[in-house]
Amino acid sequence: MSSSSVLIMFALLAWSGQILLGWRQVRRFNQALMQLQRLGCVGVGRSSGRFRSRVVMALAFDGQGSVRGGFVLRGMTVFARPQPLTQLIGLQREQLNPIVIYPKEPACQTALALAIEPKS
Repeated sequence: MSSSSVLIMFALLAWSGQILLGWRQVRRFNQALMQLQRLGCVGVGRSSGRFRSRVVMALAFDGQGSVRGGFVLRGMTVFARPQPLTQLIGLQREQLNPIVIYPKEPACQTALALAIEPKS
């Protein structure tokens, strides 16, 4: 086999691995989101950024606006997993101030602000 064939085979193998790992991450996210939907109305927020780690945050609210559950998915790779947000459980929607909760993490601030924003 020539060196160009080996390079092409390696690129195809890496691309296939990326697709499989991405599918696995989406499946984990969807499973965590379905668990949250059982707890109440769910708000989802996402930070932006192409070359920085992204943050996706989901919060479940009950009828009184209290946080019943939540998770955060942060990272740049397909190895990021949903992590529970236990420190926010029990807080009212009005008590969730992104700047106070995440003072040094602007990506988390953006994701939290979008997750607590009332949807119409």
